[in-house]
Amino acid sequence: MDTSAHAPGTAAEPSHVLVVGATGYIGGRLVPVLLGAGYRVRCLVREPRRLRDQPWADRIETVKADVTDPGTLPPAFEGVDVVYYLVHALGTGTDFEEKDRRAALAVARTAKEAGVRRIVYLGGLAPRQVPERDLSPHLRSRAEVGRILLNSGVPTAHLRAAVVIGSGSASFEMLRYLTERLPVMITPRWVNTRIQPIAVRDVLRCLLAAARLPDELNRGFDIGGPEVLTYRQMMNRYAAVEHLPRRLILPVPVLTPALSSLWVGLVTPVPGSIARPLVESLRHEVVCREHDFARYAPDPPEGLLGFDEAVRLALKRVRDADVATRWSSASLPGAPSDPLPSDPQWSGGSLYEDRREVAVAAPAEELWRVVEGIGGDNGWYSFPLAWSVRGLLDRLAGGVGLRRGRRDPHSLRIGDSLDFWRVEEIERGRLLRLRAEMRLPGRAWLELTVAPDGPSRAVYRQRALFRPHGLAGHAYWWSVAPFHAVVFGGMARNIAGRAVAGAPAPGA
Repeated sequence: MDTSAHAPGTAAEPSHVLVVGATGYIGGRLVPVLLGAGYRVRCLVREPRRLRDQPWADRIETVKADVTDPGTLPPAFEGVDVVYYLVHALGTGTDFEEKDRRAALAVARTAKEAGVRRIVYLGGLAPRQVPERDLSPHLRSRAEVGRILLNSGVPTAHLRAAVVIGSGSASFEMLRYLTERLPVMITPRWVNTRIQPIAVRDVLRCLLAAARLPDELNRGFDIGGPEVLTYRQMMNRYAAVEHLPRRLILPVPVLTPALSSLWVGLVTPVPGSIARPLVESLRHEVVCREHDFARYAPDPPEGLLGFDEAVRLALKRVRDADVATRWSSASLPGAPSDPLPSDPQWSGGSLYEDRREVAVAAPAEELWRVVEGIGGDNGWYSFPLAWSVRGLLDRLAGGVGLRRGRRDPHSLRIGDSLDFWRVEEIERGRLLRLRAEMRLPGRAWLELTVAPDGPSRAVYRQRALFRPHGLAGHAYWWSVAPFHAVVFGGMARNIAGRAVAGAPAPGA
């Protein structure tokens, strides 16, 4: 990935960069690229624990801060040459535009005061000749954030991209599941919208090159792949790459963005809260108006990655379980950010608990292998119908349901999404704590622990905890309590049984 060449104009070689949004889809992929290019990298995160299990965690500096709390920002920006701003409030509720605006203003002010040399922002590609007021809220907010940063007094590169094709991206997952699951589709009119998709590797190449732009440069750049396609063409091209029959796509004018997002939310792992802004952004044509960035960072000798090859690479990553980050890496709106309350210090209301313990005739290592493999294709080891129904009800309520699956079929790390849970804590070989992200009248956790009991035996302990919110929360707990013996009791027994079945025979 050669980004050394650029047009006349010089830039001091940056050495220290700050990544704001390192727990997100692009940020989590950019950090190792920056490290590989020789930069010192600092990451600004609300929860530093979220980066603990990343393979590059010991090579970065982590600062705890929150872009919505300006007072926490100055230490993160001190001594930094370049700031990568990769956060947005997509899907965090109806006031996400205001949240984006406040955060961008705080970052712009802090960067200026800290003497930052450059800001790099990845935004959305806006349609031609459409007034900003008529854009989707998602694109309108991205454009406003770009304008705030360009007016900050700090030279800014605002890179504008449309659909990003890469393993784990929300746009790719939406395209993948729609195409694979629906050979015949009655679709909204936006399937005929022209789009200029870009491969995630080309996005990362441009982001890396943006750090070395001439110091005086303060402008936006459209970045896109080599092809302009309609969404219908993208689905049929995806089907061809996957050797699927050509899809029959029947556009109709009656599907509003709200209905479209509900349809996408039911068919794909992308929940309605994220699907809706993505769908709304497809109402207008999003095609690059210029390719000026190539003057400063020429395209690779082999050219930009085409759509078909980008899909092949993404699918290979999925099949090889080598997906570095996913759209669900970031916490979803309404998900609790507080960790499990520790029992001795916890106060302030009820905390319901279902506790199970099973002696297991298998080594602790084998039991842990089963525990860490929970969810996704392996399921939840008990009453599959109940889990499926709960997942469907969650999706109908606008939640994430069970379709997020796992990033990796064998290993987990803090921050991973796991169906409608998120990994809050993991102590490999001993403890896995999951925090619920389904729609609930309260907050819930599931904690699984493994303890050795000699060389060939172990003890499995399981706790389901629920902190109710109001009367509805209490009613919810007691309405599902009769099923706990089947769901949670069955889970404990089946996890133990799976560990015994997979353990080597004595003396083997």
